[in-house]
Amino acid sequence: MGVDLFARCRDYDVARSARAAGVYPYYPVFAGPGAPVTELDGRSVIMCGSSDYLGLAADPRVIRAARDAADRYGTSRSGSRMLNGGTPLHAELERELAAAAGLPEALLFPTGYQANVGAIAGLTGRRDVVLVDAEAHASAYDGAGLGPGRAVRFRHNSAADLGRRLAASPGDAARLVVVDGLYSMSGDACPLPTIVETCRRYGARLLVDDAHGFGVRPLDVGGVDLLTVTFSKALASVGGAVLGPPEVLDYLRHHARPEIFSAVAPPSSVAAALAALRIGAAEPWRGERAIAGAAGLRAALGAQGHTVPAGPGPIVALPMPDLASTLAAWRGLLGAGVYVNPVVPPAARCGLRVTITAAHTDAHLDTVATAFADRVTPDPR
Repeated sequence: MGVDLFARCRDYDVARSARAAGVYPYYPVFAGPGAPVTELDGRSVIMCGSSDYLGLAADPRVIRAARDAADRYGTSRSGSRMLNGGTPLHAELERELAAAAGLPEALLFPTGYQANVGAIAGLTGRRDVVLVDAEAHASAYDGAGLGPGRAVRFRHNSAADLGRRLAASPGDAARLVVVDGLYSMSGDACPLPTIVETCRRYGARLLVDDAHGFGVRPLDVGGVDLLTVTFSKALASVGGAVLGPPEVLDYLRHHARPEIFSAVAPPSSVAAALAALRIGAAEPWRGERAIAGAAGLRAALGAQGHTVPAGPGPIVALPMPDLASTLAAWRGLLGAGVYVNPVVPPAARCGLRVTITAAHTDAHLDTVATAFADRVTPDPR
């Protein structure tokens, strides 16, 4: 008799133990808007876990665009883009995304995750090598793993280590390097000029996942072969896109399985992303405010004695010594009316991830800083 596949599920007790101890932090249910203030378990909390960086997810203009699209096209196209799913909105968003990024064309995917998986797995062949930054998003590793090529991890933000691994790769293999523009867990940016120069030196192609930077901070795409973006951050919606040369995107239209075999993003989501893209371009203060708010919070936490990594974007990462201190700090902040994201392995090293949006006021940020001072003890190491 074979091994029961479900045995590992019954034996998995990490989540059950955390729930029993009252420290399980995941799958909360919120009532009301996502940010800057929402409701959790009947209490009002300042939301510092949302990636709605431009503060547009509850903007009446974005909501109206989504509603109008649903009225005109229905709630779903009930099919893939390749067959019956496309609308003029999808093509319009692709054109405006490409123009905003400074790249020739864009191809929509149902999610940002699928954009990375589809691009990486769809482009690579059996002898190819995909070199992925150690802190790149899980979707980059999943794309490399699902494709027929060989995945190689290189040290975070190290052009030198990337160069060594490119030099060691087979001379007859095509190479694709994958990095994030702005890293979601640490909040630091890719040293793009040195990565671009290294890719050029070894004849490798470069894909930059700018999920957390697009629409918030400018990215110089000189030397970037492919750009992936998601709509669930600055664009106040859900969906994703790959941007790059027309011949590459046409190839992906016919080889990227996550795009071919998934239902197209609903018109309401596409219209919301399009509206947010236009608003963000017309109101650049939104990205600037989110970045300035994060910088101010980093300074406040540093003054409290915390070691806070530098970062140029709206993400404030606070490393914690271990799992217990991470969950204790998360619970303490929640008790003070501030929701942040607890980060634990295997996603990343233990820590708290705080995201600041354009919708956070100075009063909100003062409350967040005070909550840290009252509830989170700096790591003495």
